[in-house]
Amino acid sequence: MTAMVLVSLPAPARAASKEIIELQTQVQQLLDMVQRLQSTMDTRFGVIQHLAEQTADNANQMSAAVNTLQQKIAAQNDAINGKLDTASGQAQSLNDSVDELKSRIAKLDKSIQDLQTQLQNIQNPPPAAAGSTAMPGAGGDASTGAPPAAASPAIQTPPLKETFQAAVRDYNAAKYDVAAGEFQDVLHFYPLDDLAGTSHFYLGEIAYRHNKLSDAVKSYNSVLEGFPGNAKAPAAQLHKGQSLLQMGRKEAGVHELRLLIQRHPQTPEAAQARSKLNGLGVKISAK
Repeated sequence: MTAMVLVSLPAPARAASKEIIELQTQVQQLLDMVQRLQSTMDTRFGVIQHLAEQTADNANQMSAAVNTLQQKIAAQNDAINGKLDTASGQAQSLNDSVDELKSRIAKLDKSIQDLQTQLQNIQNPPPAAAGSTAMPGAGGDASTGAPPAAASPAIQTPPLKETFQAAVRDYNAAKYDVAAGEFQDVLHFYPLDDLAGTSHFYLGEIAYRHNKLSDAVKSYNSVLEGFPGNAKAPAAQLHKGQSLLQMGRKEAGVHELRLLIQRHPQTPEAAQARSKLNGLGVKISAK
């Protein structure tokens, strides 16, 4: 009986061994399939990664090209705006120069007419008063025989420098009425001298101190239009702009301060004009 049991034992063992072998074979097949799938996925992932890198490179190149183009466009716009501002400033300066030239021509015409009138008065003195006619060749009065009265002396022309210096002294001493009369003498007798331009400036200062802003602007204009090269021209333009601002004429005042900066950029008056414009919040175009 025991022998029969021993003989029957190998059959189940062999069946189990066969099942294990089949199971191992299936496991191996699954591992092979996983490896092939992994290899396929690695290959495709590599392709996708390569395409992504190419896309990123293309995007970076495109972005760089767009930035470069934007910079070029911005530079061109800045250059065009700068040229337009420069051209506008030059046109304005040209118009101002033409206006100044017209004013100077008008002033010269008036001065020539005044000189012609003075020459005519000198060449053709007024006739003697009636009743004082002397006998021909007698050399005396017709009725009394007395010698003829001496002719009334002509108005003497005051010396230029002394008159101007006296006017400045009186101005500095706050004798504004006296100084104004002396400056007017300079203008009357020496209308074309450069000190006449300076006298116009001081007359503007006197009017400004008396709060006669319109008169002050007229005097400053006389400096700027008739004597643009005068040493007081920058100060005249600065004070003209300040006067216009005080009169409530902001646009005209700002225009004068900008002209001052364009014409006399390195002067202390131009620095004051920049400070005033900055205080008003007005942009100053770079030239």
